[in-house]
Amino acid sequence: MEMYNPSHPGKLLKEGYLDELGLSVAKVAIKLGVSRKTIYDIINCKAAISPVMALKIAKAFNSDAQFWLDLQSQYDLFQAKSKTNLDDVQVLYG
Repeated sequence: MEMYNPSHPGKLLKEGYLDELGLSVAKVAIKLGVSRKTIYDIINCKAAISPVMALKIAKAFNSDAQFWLDLQSQYDLFQAKSKTNLDDVQVLYG
């Protein structure tokens, strides 16, 4: 079974929010109380969305922090599965 490669949540933040609403990185950074570099790193898929950032994004865009964390978790897990060799790991239970 082929696994679905989820997008980095920064892509959704950029395309679905900043681009859609015509918001600049500078404006979003000011409104979230973070640096422009922080926002650039997230929307360029170079940084993860932390729990604190998820709370800030959720408040700013009237969304849900858990939604952003779930997107990040799905992305991280897919990346780990595609890069991790588990052949030497032994089953301890079951």
